[in-house]
Amino acid sequence: MSQTPISHEAFTREFRDALGTFATGITVVATRAPDGEPIGLTVNSFNSVSLDPPLIVWSLAANLPCVPIFESCEYYSVNVLAADQDNISNLFASRSDDKFAGLDVDEGMYGVPLLRGCCARFECRNVVRHAGGDHIVFISEVVRFDRDDTHAPLIFWGGAYQRLAP
Repeated sequence: MSQTPISHEAFTREFRDALGTFATGITVVATRAPDGEPIGLTVNSFNSVSLDPPLIVWSLAANLPCVPIFESCEYYSVNVLAADQDNISNLFASRSDDKFAGLDVDEGMYGVPLLRGCCARFECRNVVRHAGGDHIVFISEVVRFDRDDTHAPLIFWGGAYQRLAP
């Protein structure tokens, strides 16, 4: 490992590449705007925090226009994408105005959008938010969930989608 000083830009790129060696699942976090419109985005910064109480954590880039909606909403869903849902990941990572158009979506008990065909879906209460550098860190209480063990998860590693070997 090199200890030679490098520029901030080079450090940032190298840091991002090093983080990319950690394989993650892909989720879509979704809620409703104050006007009732569903909004969502692709997130791979999702993890468990606690079993008792049931808590999860995820983070959102602080410069995104949807930050105020997610900071102020009471509930949202975290949808763990299945291996065949890379198109859903790409859609929710895009700047498309209506990401939910044509999608089969269920409604959670608090009205949050739940995507179909996922490995798992978590309905969460927005509990704690912290500034975390260029992101907002959300800690959420899971109030309801379901899972489908027939689907393998969509994996992200090394800057690309991956699939588990059978």
